[in-house]
Amino acid sequence: MQNPGSLEKIFGNTAQLTVLEYLLNNKDNDTYLSGIAADTGLSHSTVSRVIEPLLEIDLVTERPLGKQIRVFRLNQDNELTKYLIKFKDGLRHIIDGSGK
Repeated sequence: MQNPGSLEKIFGNTAQLTVLEYLLNNKDNDTYLSGIAADTGLSHSTVSRVIEPLLEIDLVTERPLGKQIRVFRLNQDNELTKYLIKFKDGLRHIIDGSGK
């Protein structure tokens, strides 16, 4: 399981926040449910459940790869996503002490 990120330090640990922060940290990469689950320590079913609301608000895009595989990527064209990236980068700057 990955170390707590800046968002988790502020807002606590929830599965959806864990997935969102994972996607923010890997914003330029396509990923699979299994990859997110393995890298975050969450179960496949939990990742599948918590990614749905992120898809609904268009923070995440999905495309099929074959008949059964779903590929996800952070939607960097979404205005909310752009704000979250900026917000997270600012938090990291402050929390890491480089913003003092």
